[in-house]
Amino acid sequence: MYRRVLREQENKEIERMDSEPARVRAVVPLLDYQRADVESDARFRWNCWARQTGKSFTKSLRRIVRGLRRGRNQIFLSASERQSRELMDKARQHCQALKITADYYDNRSFRNLSVKQLEIVLPGGVRIIGLPANPQTARGFSGDVLLDEFAMHAQDQEIWASVFPSILRGDGELDVASTPRGRGDTFYRLGSNDRFVTSTVTIDDAIADGLSVDTVALREAMGDDTLYRQEFLCEFLDESTAFLTFEQIDACVDPALQLHQRVAELSQDGRDLFVGVDVGRLHDLTVVWVVARDEDALPTVAVFTLSRTPFREQFDLLCALLDLRRVRRVCMDSGGLGMQLAEQAVERFGTHRVEPLTFTPALKSQLALGLRLAIESARIRIPDDRSIRNDWHSVERSVTSTGHFRLAAPRREGSHADRFWAAALAVHAAAAGTGTIESVSIRPLQFARAGTW
Repeated sequence: MYRRVLREQENKEIERMDSEPARVRAVVPLLDYQRADVESDARFRWNCWARQTGKSFTKSLRRIVRGLRRGRNQIFLSASERQSRELMDKARQHCQALKITADYYDNRSFRNLSVKQLEIVLPGGVRIIGLPANPQTARGFSGDVLLDEFAMHAQDQEIWASVFPSILRGDGELDVASTPRGRGDTFYRLGSNDRFVTSTVTIDDAIADGLSVDTVALREAMGDDTLYRQEFLCEFLDESTAFLTFEQIDACVDPALQLHQRVAELSQDGRDLFVGVDVGRLHDLTVVWVVARDEDALPTVAVFTLSRTPFREQFDLLCALLDLRRVRRVCMDSGGLGMQLAEQAVERFGTHRVEPLTFTPALKSQLALGLRLAIESARIRIPDDRSIRNDWHSVERSVTSTGHFRLAAPRREGSHADRFWAAALAVHAAAAGTGTIESVSIRPLQFARAGTW
């Protein structure tokens, strides 16, 4: 009897939410752009909204309304545990304002991880699950998904691969919302995906719809025009700090360029070859970049990417390359993990063919400048490869307090700008004076038949 009455109450609340959208508007004050988002029936939505325009407030309300109407669980993935808690607090406040019966569960352990799972159970058994996003927490759920502040997620590509299957059943819905953080992440790329209904709301757009903000005071107090344009005008501005812009990188891309996949294939190339090696082991990649000297051009002919590969196998690859007569010079990272590999290569092939380099700020600047000059002069050519483009673009420049340039890159998609530094080392190897290959052909030696034999 009790269960039947409870079910009837739950069904009434679901029917009320489905038949009275005006009640939501009356109880929860919404600006026009927020109302349009909450009431949209689009399966895929991409929201690029300025800071403090109500992204999390609007999205959590939208997912509650959609979840009750559709009877589907809702998965909220945030950039951190703190942000997950704040997002779920907003969802809880919406339930209270709309007088929706709900049970709240806090600090549930997520499987065997230290991650805390927050949960709200709505009428009809609809669950809202709040989690800090990483590839492990994104797996194992079915339902509609909200990726909150997706541009701030540290492993966005891996999270995207993990979470997308969650919406395959039952025409699952997916909301992606964030403020911009450059052009090298998944959030930026999804903005041009035709399957998504997009919405961009700058601070000026929000003010036009009724948000009360003094933008003059806000801009002056922030004191950084670049950050203001990114955070409040929704501009993807990492080009201003990137060492190489996408436009510069794209100018070097040769779609017809075919890379060799095996060392044996390089033996058929009649040009002089030069190699750059950036060494990694567990956290970073080992990248072996090979360019050919073709008159004044440096086309890329091979890029070998090794992940978690034992040093023995890395050394075998290096030896196979140096055994090729056309490989004139190898420049390789000899700091940290690369020290032993470089020492072995020098011992076996000599310093005239192997140049070990220890990365210092001054040397990194020199190498990066060499690569940039090759790019600006259109000497180097690279394949049309997204991982290479993103790796090269991830290197950011800044000025230290002493006035020196500093180059750094975040670890993204399993790489720490490893492809950038390997290419820079290859260009450096090609710039070194190695002379030309010379040979002299003679006839077989003949002995005069004189004397007694």
